[in-house]
Amino acid sequence: VQLQASGGGLVQTGDSLRLLCAVSGGAFSAYAVAWFRHAPGKEREFLAAIKWTSETTTYEDSVKGRFTISKDNAKTTVYLQMNSLTPEDTAIYSCALSKTYFGPRVPGYNYWGQGTQVTVSS
Repeated sequence: VQLQASGGGLVQTGDSLRLLCAVSGGAFSAYAVAWFRHAPGKEREFLAAIKWTSETTTYEDSVKGRFTISKDNAKTTVYLQMNSLTPEDTAIYSCALSKTYFGPRVPGYNYWGQGTQVTVSS
């Protein structure tokens, strides 16, 4: 299974971005896909997850209402819509896939993609 995150970039405070996570090589066996971010000097942070065969989602409280996770099974792609971005959202954003787990724990995810950098200027 391979995952590739894209869609990051340099934006200003208040802007929106939509990140994409392309899943290949075995999306049919996925149970859940999640988005995490890692900022310098901080631990990796869970953002949101979605079950592959349903619309069930879960979010970290700090991004609930501002970030939305969604998917297109036909395109085997998972999206993260991010609104009202602030400099505190600056980080490398990565997607991860699990064949058995749905939730916020990093060890629950078996496959990780390369991250995409999101930088929010003030």
